[in-house]
Amino acid sequence: MINFESNPLEGKLVHLVPLNKEHRDPLLAAANDGELWKLWYTSVPSKETIDQYIDAALKQQANESSIPYVIIEKSSNKIIGSSRYCNIDSAHRRLEIGYTWYAQSYHRTGINTECKYLLLKNAFENFKTIAVEFRTHWHNHTSRNAILRLGAKQDGVLRSHRILSDGSLRDTVVYSIIEAEWPSVKTSLEHKMSKY
Repeated sequence: MINFESNPLEGKLVHLVPLNKEHRDPLLAAANDGELWKLWYTSVPSKETIDQYIDAALKQQANESSIPYVIIEKSSNKIIGSSRYCNIDSAHRRLEIGYTWYAQSYHRTGINTECKYLLLKNAFENFKTIAVEFRTHWHNHTSRNAILRLGAKQDGVLRSHRILSDGSLRDTVVYSIIEAEWPSVKTSLEHKMSKY
């Protein structure tokens, strides 16, 4: 069993702080940067869904199945997105990193690499997980490529895995990094981060 704690995580570019209801308006402002909720293959909150989004995340946290974070860019002290540990399985020392999104102006800036590094390092070195999963929509090629660049390997595709809000079916691509791979993944991510 793992004792999952909702602790802040700090890097050079960002720090990740546990989500709370006071983050509502800054999160909405971040989602407005690029109107990210219009991306049909992902779930970024809009003005209509932000309260439900936060309530669901905090409910999952109360059930100990999730640890949601907001991502704060350090130089501006501005909330620029969100990510979370989800589908936590403490008995089997596994979890997923998901619900990740960033304001569009922070795409391809090194922010995602550092955020994932912080979350992975905490998962493997503090939580002692044996595997970390990533899941994304088959058609979300940007996310799929970003996950592969982290060093994750594709486990498979769950076909017709979810029914989306518009009634369409989602094929979910599953990736993972396992405990034995973490040292080399860590070295690779640190090398990538040294370029920013």
